[in-house]
Amino acid sequence: MVSQSPVVSSTRPYMVRAMYDWCVDNQLTPFIVVAVDASVRVPTDFVRDGEIVLNISMGATSSLTLSNDYIDFKARFGGVARDISVPMGRVSAIYARENGQGMTFPIEVVTAAKPEAFAPVHPVAPAPVLSGVQAKPSATKPKRAPSGESAREDPKPPGSSPRPALTRVK
Repeated sequence: MVSQSPVVSSTRPYMVRAMYDWCVDNQLTPFIVVAVDASVRVPTDFVRDGEIVLNISMGATSSLTLSNDYIDFKARFGGVARDISVPMGRVSAIYARENGQGMTFPIEVVTAAKPEAFAPVHPVAPAPVLSGVQAKPSATKPKRAPSGESAREDPKPPGSSPRPALTRVK
């Protein structure tokens, strides 16, 4: 009689969490290297040679979740907040920035037999769409720009609310 061994989960998420905890406990900055493909949600402007290096420290992220299937968090790239989602199988390394100590992992290949392994953990909302708004036609004639010293100030658009403005003093 042949006995079947039970399906064992990957050790990768446990090792990633252990290295993350080690970095945090030693006041080091944890970085991950991600092999980017269609299953990874990262800003493509920062991908180099099919990889992206991400700082996952507490100071660089918010709402960090290190689950068995995904690493999800919010981070700023070029001053713009982004939602990041990385399947655990696409993490090729985790290391401490300060001393380079860490671990590397082989990249898991997506197969037709396991497409659900790379499905988003939570539904992704469509990006907001901006549309133009037509301005009301102005009933007043546009004013002529005054000449001289006051011509350097930007004229306020009609219908603008009174707000504090910076005045240049010479």
